[in-house]
Amino acid sequence: MNNESSGKGHGLEKPIAIYYEHPDWFRPLFQQLDERGTHWVKVDVRDHHYDVASAQQDYSLLFNRMSPSAWQRGLGHAIFYTVNYLAHLEAQGVRVVNGSRCFRHEISKALQLTNLEKLGLPYPKARVINHSSQALAAAEDIGYPVVIKPNIGGSGAGIERFNSKEELRAAVEANRLYFGIDSTALVQEAFTARDGIITRVEVLGGKFLYAIQIHITGESYNLCPADICQNTRGEDLTRSACPVDAPKSGMKVEGYDPPRRVIEDVERIVELAGVEVGGIEYVIDDRTGLQMYYDVNALSNFVADPVRVVGFNPYARLADFLILEAERHEASRGERVATSGGPR
Repeated sequence: MNNESSGKGHGLEKPIAIYYEHPDWFRPLFQQLDERGTHWVKVDVRDHHYDVASAQQDYSLLFNRMSPSAWQRGLGHAIFYTVNYLAHLEAQGVRVVNGSRCFRHEISKALQLTNLEKLGLPYPKARVINHSSQALAAAEDIGYPVVIKPNIGGSGAGIERFNSKEELRAAVEANRLYFGIDSTALVQEAFTARDGIITRVEVLGGKFLYAIQIHITGESYNLCPADICQNTRGEDLTRSACPVDAPKSGMKVEGYDPPRRVIEDVERIVELAGVEVGGIEYVIDDRTGLQMYYDVNALSNFVADPVRVVGFNPYARLADFLILEAERHEASRGERVATSGGPR
């Protein structure tokens, strides 16, 4: 198990662990933890391993930042490993933020839709399939245009639009549909965002944090907020969370105050999925005028240049949240140990 130590402080007996695989996305959080003198460590999944027989609790808290798009960086194997590791930590009594239940939703668009159906919330019509031979029948049920997306995606990876039966049949016959690393895909109703606007609502601790509206250009499925480099006034934004070569997509972003009903919907979605830190995206379909929720993101990169866009630094609030949760967990664990007469 590889831990890179950084910082001491806040009276934590054991460090906060940030479990991650992407080398660039989390620098703003690391900076905030350092500024607070926090006792924390980096836990890089690349060569991570653990002993299932060990009852040792190495961390006061672990924050799961594993990305479903890791398969694009040669780390698809670590996605399924992470499901088991998070469950192991929870069995040992470690406080895990965005734990195993959350991560199972993060890597299953199908499960996300099941939750939306359970909650009675609107979403694009979809069929879940496990072989390309099922795609045409599913698309016929839904009606064209459709998109086909891998169940485990991330950053819009692998999503493809088909406007007609002929287009989809050609793709099926050429065996070029990609279903991702779990061989499961969604055939889903394609929508056109009214006025080219996608709304993303972020939560922290399962509660509303802020919302943004993303003004898209053309047909883009990668809506990483930290990649968007301009606000709606045409001013360049500082992009501190994503790689320096992040795409210059032409998309623009602005802060937004969503209706109270949307905030309530989003908080219900994340409660059911166990998402403590994340973002929910929805759209108004231009054809029908209906609002539809369509994506649940537990690996949430906050908007670029957040103070300028939403008026505060969400990374600062995230760092404070993690520290408070770690302190609470250590205190409650100490009380349990004292009650039981000592560590077991």
